Amino acid sequence: MKARILNLLTALFALIAVGCSSHSSTSSARADLESKSRAALDHLYSTTPGAAALGQRAPGILVFPSILEGGFIFGGQYGEGVLFENGQVTGFYNSAAASFGLQAGVDKFGYAMFFMSAKDLDYLHKSDGWEVGVGPNVTLVDEGVAASFSSSTAKKGIYAFFFQQRGLLAGVTIKGAKISRSRE
Repeated sequence: MKARILNLLTALFALIAVGCSSHSSTSSARADLESKSRAALDHLYSTTPGAAALGQRAPGILVFPSILEGGFIFGGQYGEGVLFENGQVTGFYNSAAASFGLQAGVDKFGYAMFFMSAKDLDYLHKSDGWEVGVGPNVTLVDEGVAASFSSSTAKKGIYAFFFQQRGLLAGVTIKGAKISRSRE
């Protein structure tokens, strides 16, 4: 029952967010999103050597430069991102989530997901909407852990690095977020 309510809230929040966002269907909006995603990834690389090392080995990197999260008892988050494979843009995605519980505030953050194997990247390509926490294993690396992160053992799976966290909402998370390919 709780999962059904969260799925309903996720769908509702996604519809609201898409209606309120600058939908990335125009070429200028997509170029702007690509530019922001590249800048966010460059910033992450300059501040987190472990992420830069992973980036050299990852077949794919999905970057969400800005996720807006907010809530008061009911909450949600939404953002748009770009998938890079071998440095080239291969797709545009969105991330949406809904939540319910003891929460109040607003937060803004970005994250990059490093797909360390072709199999994990293939899962993203073949999924019609992928819920984080279901499917491939995702290791979350927040700003505190990222400073001491070593890429020597990262051979498979997906690593998600958070960056530029700002706001007044405790507990940044992407578990339960649904990542979907943007419609062309």
